Amino acid sequence: MGEVKVSGISVAFEKENGESTLALDNVDLEIKDKEFVCFIGPSGCGKTTLLRTIAGLERPDKGQITLDGEDITIPDSTRGMVFQEYSLFPWRTVIQNITFGPQMKGIPKNKVLEVAEKYLKLVGLEQFRNSYPYELSGGMRQRVAIARALANEPKVLLMDEPFGALDAQTRNTLQKELLQVWAKYQITIVFVTHSVDEAVFLADKIVVMSARPGRIKKVINVDLPRPRERTSSEANELRNQLLKMLAEERRN
Repeated sequence: MGEVKVSGISVAFEKENGESTLALDNVDLEIKDKEFVCFIGPSGCGKTTLLRTIAGLERPDKGQITLDGEDITIPDSTRGMVFQEYSLFPWRTVIQNITFGPQMKGIPKNKVLEVAEKYLKLVGLEQFRNSYPYELSGGMRQRVAIARALANEPKVLLMDEPFGALDAQTRNTLQKELLQVWAKYQITIVFVTHSVDEAVFLADKIVVMSARPGRIKKVINVDLPRPRERTSSEANELRNQLLKMLAEERRN
């Protein structure tokens, strides 16, 4: 299972002058097992803070987050995280990056390699197994980051604008590949993006957040059939609805 429940959480950050800034204010959200959920909202609205709180990297000042009924208080292998900056170990090869998580979990050496090879094949990088991150393109590095997160076999995959730094063609390709991974392994994915187009193409559910302090403005269930046509009338209608909501937040 990979069911996340966010109950009334608030998060504040202290500035250098001693004042505090409220990043999230009384957020409630339910994410079902195997759901693909996208967070969108204005810059600085707390999307990443909410994701990091689900990861256990930030502690809420108020409220509770659970995964399958268990409190989330620290990071652990039940939640994999993929960042925009790739966050690979530059001194480790592709295969060594992917084996890192299973090794830390104490999985036997022969099993570690078996798991790593499985996810290396999944992202189509078998021939680059002994390459270092600096030898790879941005898209290839992000494939390695996804494989490394999946190698821990998490219940939830958390992704913070993972394709934001890529060119449009590579981004579209990785979006399709991610959907194939999700369909195959049926894990819960929580995905932060600034791109309305990306959210419409990927998500079962889109969480629209308000300007700071971040609150849930609206949760939209996306009923478009898969595979989706980016330019269909239904996709365009939803895109326009989302853009209108975001424009309202920018004016406030």
